[in-house]
Amino acid sequence: MKKVLAIHIWCFIVTIANAQSVTSDEYWSIANERAGKIAAALNITDSTKFYKVKELIAKEYVAIKEIDERKVNALTAIKTNIADKNEAEIEKTRITTLFEQERALINKQFVAALSTEVSPEQIEQIKNGMTYNVLPITYKGYLEMIPRLTEEEREYIYAALVEAREHAMAAGSSKEKHEWFGKYKGRINNFLSARGYDMNKESKDWQERVKQQNLN
Repeated sequence: MKKVLAIHIWCFIVTIANAQSVTSDEYWSIANERAGKIAAALNITDSTKFYKVKELIAKEYVAIKEIDERKVNALTAIKTNIADKNEAEIEKTRITTLFEQERALINKQFVAALSTEVSPEQIEQIKNGMTYNVLPITYKGYLEMIPRLTEEEREYIYAALVEAREHAMAAGSSKEKHEWFGKYKGRINNFLSARGYDMNKESKDWQERVKQQNLN
């Protein structure tokens, strides 16, 4: 009986997770504004293509928002319907995995749709625009902090930041996007520490150099 009940609860939660949420007109307006700013930076002269790209970006923002809303509803359903803590944690893990897979899929589809409209360089601009340009800013920071980085080390740092950006693109909030970069910056710092760099010293020395440059 308990097993049958658990199956019914799981089916109920999955139904919630897959339900189409209704995104408010207010968020559509926000998504369109963000998309417009990102698309404008691409300098697309063809107005039809410009609005197509803007629409793709706006729809991606809305799709991510809807995933967030359904995830919240599904996790709430777990908390409400499953009393056993261990079972609840198992279901939370399953639901989280389900949504992360969906995020990865829509991100892949989004990039594929963009590739039919704009160049690879413009796709890079869009990705950076949707993630507050954290990748180029952070990469530049590492190069300035440790100018003697080898080519291999630079490649590792850039590849790690690219991977972080892919996750951040599909994250819903600014906080979550920055958390993804924070996670990968931790990996980068561990990698560099293992290569013999004293990251605390490197950071302090860099800050001092910047301070001296500002005084000159």
